[in-house]
Amino acid sequence: MEHCPVVIIGAGPAGLTAGYQLAKRNIRPIVVEKSNHVGGLARTENYKGYRFDIGGHRFFTHLGQVEKLWREVLGGEFIKVARLSRIYYQGRYFNYPLNVSNTLANLGIAESLLILLSYFRAKGWPSPEEKTFEDWVINRFGQRLYRKFFKTYTEKVWGIPCHTIQADWAAQRIKGLSLRSVVSNALFGNNHNHAKTLIHEFHYPVLGPGTMWQQFQKLMEEQGGVTHFNSEVVRFKRSGHRINEVSLRQGKRTIEIPGENVISSIPLSELVFRLDPPAPDEVLDAARHLAYRSFVLVGLIINRRDLFPDQWIYVHNPDVRVGRIQNFRNWSSRMVPDLEKTSLGMEYFCTEGDEIWRTPDRELVELARKELIHLGVVKAVEVDEGVVFRQPKAYPVYDNDYHLHLQVIRNFLSTIENLQTIGRNGLHRYNNQDHSMLTGMLAAENILGAKHDLWELSKSQEYLE
Repeated sequence: MEHCPVVIIGAGPAGLTAGYQLAKRNIRPIVVEKSNHVGGLARTENYKGYRFDIGGHRFFTHLGQVEKLWREVLGGEFIKVARLSRIYYQGRYFNYPLNVSNTLANLGIAESLLILLSYFRAKGWPSPEEKTFEDWVINRFGQRLYRKFFKTYTEKVWGIPCHTIQADWAAQRIKGLSLRSVVSNALFGNNHNHAKTLIHEFHYPVLGPGTMWQQFQKLMEEQGGVTHFNSEVVRFKRSGHRINEVSLRQGKRTIEIPGENVISSIPLSELVFRLDPPAPDEVLDAARHLAYRSFVLVGLIINRRDLFPDQWIYVHNPDVRVGRIQNFRNWSSRMVPDLEKTSLGMEYFCTEGDEIWRTPDRELVELARKELIHLGVVKAVEVDEGVVFRQPKAYPVYDNDYHLHLQVIRNFLSTIENLQTIGRNGLHRYNNQDHSMLTGMLAAENILGAKHDLWELSKSQEYLE
């Protein structure tokens, strides 16, 4: 195959952004994608005309260059949506962002006072070290609120106890959020000094976020870029301090792509294991210790027009396994072809190979149906049919020693002169799609001569969904 100036691994937000930015500057990249679709975790699946947003993606950012790029690529295909997402706990819905009257009505004055006392105790005698997620949250919300609203849901998502999750995750994802800021938001409204978690509206592509990435691919290819689908990287051949060739498997055949530069958004562990010659033993061992969390989305078609007004509901009840329920017509009515029906996404967080991941689709649909009925959201006769989508390696895990393993890998990869890693999995960082896009944009600029440190950029980002 002809020598390629840039080979990009992964056709998600980071990879396609890099590809599009390079193609605009007359550098024709080859984008390699393992699946048969673009978008990665930000894709939109289609089942009988019902559209399912895998992961749920609000389009909101303080990154001006990303906002400009959204408009440039998708134009007027956005709608403005009023945010509504609530917590379901013990048969009651709690508004989030917090509404004082709603919270008092649900908890009662006595419980609310106990939560305040717990908060003041935490402020008076805080944990001196914030090593874990548990430490971080208790210092800002108190022990009682932590146990009611943070512990169960977080452990559903990550599958490990909160005291083994590093505080880095909370500091990144809910930076600036505390009981004080939440109450202030409830009483006085949001402003630019409050946590970015508390936004009240956002933009959304009318047919789901997948249309954004399909358009990125189309525009990139119109300018000379190429996309290879159903293509898995089996080897990064390197010599000295450079990768010279990327070897792909397409069905039963193998394709070799000589490349001048490589940009990778695949999980770091997969990248390390595919280097040829192999990475040093300590790097391989570090890659083995990086952990990932996956999820299964069970899509259900419901024979009722209106179920609840939220885009999604966080299910904190420990008596069901579902973690979050999306209502796709509340993102955009165009996501549902029949206006007399509703489509829901029941999200089950899991790890590849565990019980949930291995459960047959038919049984997962039945589990989701039973749990939806148990929660009182629907009646049995209203559930029409279901479909299952699996998303591997959706979330990089911030466990006890992840940062040590990550540093070993980072130090080694920095010796490969023509390799950049981008995106959520490429940096093992729980980035949103706007941050992932930014890493793709800056990686493209590095190809053109800039000197951006993508690892340091990733560390400085906060939750801006």
